[in-house]
Amino acid sequence: MKHLLTPLLLAAASAFAFAAEDHTPKHGGIVIETKAGDMELVAKPELIVIYISDHGKPMKLTSATGKVTLFNGNDKTEAPLALAGDKLEGKGNFKVNAGTKVLVDVALNGTPAVAARFTLK
Repeated sequence: MKHLLTPLLLAAASAFAFAAEDHTPKHGGIVIETKAGDMELVAKPELIVIYISDHGKPMKLTSATGKVTLFNGNDKTEAPLALAGDKLEGKGNFKVNAGTKVLVDVALNGTPAVAARFTLK
């Protein structure tokens, strides 16, 4: 009986660990793990959206400030990020081509600012 329980317990523990480390995109974007939580970038020509989650669950945001910077070769575009419900949004006119580098700096819920770097596909 002991020999049967050990594999079952190991399988359950590994399934739990996998679920706790869920870094898959929930909104069709790109996910980066940061100290503040997972950041998912959704980039559109007129809108940049940042979703923040903690182990796959949306993080409750009470306050947030930040900035997004897009780099296309020598082109650089910046926009402030504003809290919009459970996400951060930056509005503007963005070039969101494959290879575009995106730098996001955010301070969430009174914590120090955290940076995340993305490359669009």
